[in-house]
Amino acid sequence: MNIRIGFLQIHPGTDIEENLALGKKACAEAKEKGADIALFPEMWSDGYRLPQDKAELKKLAISKNSFFLEEFRALAAELQMAIGITFLEANDPKPLNSVIIFDKDGKEILHYSKVHTCAFDLEKVLSGGDDYYTAELDFGRGTVKIGSMICFDREFPESARILMIKGAELILAPNACPMEINRLSAIRTRAYENMVAVATCNYPEGHPDCNGHSTLFDGVPWNEDGVRDMCVFEASGESGVYVAELDLDSLRAHRRNDIMGDKYRRPDKYGILADVGSKNEKVNMILCGEVVEKDDADAEKVGVVSVVYVSSDELKIKEKLDELQKSNPDKFYMEYTTPFDANLTELEHYPSIEVSKEDLQ
Repeated sequence: MNIRIGFLQIHPGTDIEENLALGKKACAEAKEKGADIALFPEMWSDGYRLPQDKAELKKLAISKNSFFLEEFRALAAELQMAIGITFLEANDPKPLNSVIIFDKDGKEILHYSKVHTCAFDLEKVLSGGDDYYTAELDFGRGTVKIGSMICFDREFPESARILMIKGAELILAPNACPMEINRLSAIRTRAYENMVAVATCNYPEGHPDCNGHSTLFDGVPWNEDGVRDMCVFEASGESGVYVAELDLDSLRAHRRNDIMGDKYRRPDKYGILADVGSKNEKVNMILCGEVVEKDDADAEKVGVVSVVYVSSDELKIKEKLDELQKSNPDKFYMEYTTPFDANLTELEHYPSIEVSKEDLQ
């Protein structure tokens, strides 16, 4: 059984309306060429434009319920073809770099936001995603377990590894950077070590800092005939809609019979990979101060200060703090941040909440 993947390696327009029209035309062409799913390059809604001005960036960001995405949802159902549409997603405090997969009936089956943003460059104005997701894609003749990673995610082995552990057979990877030998080698390695297929769709030559060369690595480095090239498709640099086939039967046979992927891993030895307690990282906490009355009517009131919430995610702390303040207006809350492995009494500002004498009366 094969699945046919359409790579929409095309130039964007000057605004979201033009990108909608160009994208719909490219999807129709992919369908005519027999694609079961069409994949866009990274952040198609604005052509990977990332103004550094907050107000300008906000104008370009769209919600997942926007007209732009609803059009592609409807188009997927009309064409009876899955569509992987990418967009700059509205989010507080900063936008996300996201992809949504609509199946052939127009149902959203996967929504992923880039975890490893290029925070060293233009993407410093974005927030990162929280997790990796997989989903069953029904393409008519069968199903395949898909996941997604976006561009810079491929440089981190953990991205594809987590998707493999979650069952992904095919990773869809929107992209916006030069695909030269080293980046292509990274994708090849992710496919090899995880026994997964990786389909990468890039912008063509002429788009800033891009050169085409969208690829499909099928994840099968050898079979009964011996060693083979896993790269079963590589586009030229030119703009175009390309379609390539992935042999799912061959991939599944390799996954059953070979030694890679999850079969001989030793997670009990990888503790350092999950150790977030680095001295360079911080923990955020919410402290709560309240006045408690004893059951005995003659007893004095007491002030209690407690830690009620802890996270390494600043956004989650702010959301929780707002929730607690609204639901418990009689209590006192404050946010406090401290390094790991710290003697709190030696810090310049000790985490505390002042409870006055008047509070206890």
